[in-house]
Amino acid sequence: MNNWFTVKVKYTKQLENGTFKRVSEPYLLAAMTFTDAETRIYEELGQIIRGEFNVVGISRTEVHDIFHYEECDTWYKCKITFDSEGDGEDAKKKKVSQNFLVTAFSVKDAFEKLKESLSTLMVDYVVPSITVSPIIEIFPYREELDKEISRRPLEESDNFEDEASNNGSNVFSAPGSDVEDIYDDEDIKSDLEDNYSEEKEEDEN
Repeated sequence: MNNWFTVKVKYTKQLENGTFKRVSEPYLLAAMTFTDAETRIYEELGQIIRGEFNVVGISRTEVHDIFHYEECDTWYKCKITFDSEGDGEDAKKKKVSQNFLVTAFSVKDAFEKLKESLSTLMVDYVVPSITVSPIIEIFPYREELDKEISRRPLEESDNFEDEASNNGSNVFSAPGSDVEDIYDDEDIKSDLEDNYSEEKEEDEN
């Protein structure tokens, strides 16, 4: 069973002006456990980051789906809420919250892309908040990488990345996690925690 994890790494980054700066950046990836998440991030970033880097934080992240539009590179966190019918005649309605990530050019564009991506949902919902996410990059599940580092691969029926045929976006869902249609998730109330969005650290020279 895969889940989403936010992994924060620290390394020395070369800026556009040629200077070097010590930075901390959060990445989102699919993994089974915290240990698995740490192993995967070293495998993924080892091909991208030059030099050494350290994992300084890992936290589980609740996110329903991720909509990636290739023409955009900024991630926005979108929260939606809706009422879910309770069980029985006298049962009270439950307010359910779900979080999504979508690439967009602006908050308005993120709202339009979210609306487009959720156009097939048979439920009335509201969008109380859309904020820029500090996530640098998202690493979905990759079966070939899972085999390379000797982990048990998921079943072939658990498709991780599905191409959305109607809106031109890619939908990323961690197999075994929260991937059912939103109106089936009556008991779920989760907030996507950007643990590092308000954190300020002193730069190390």
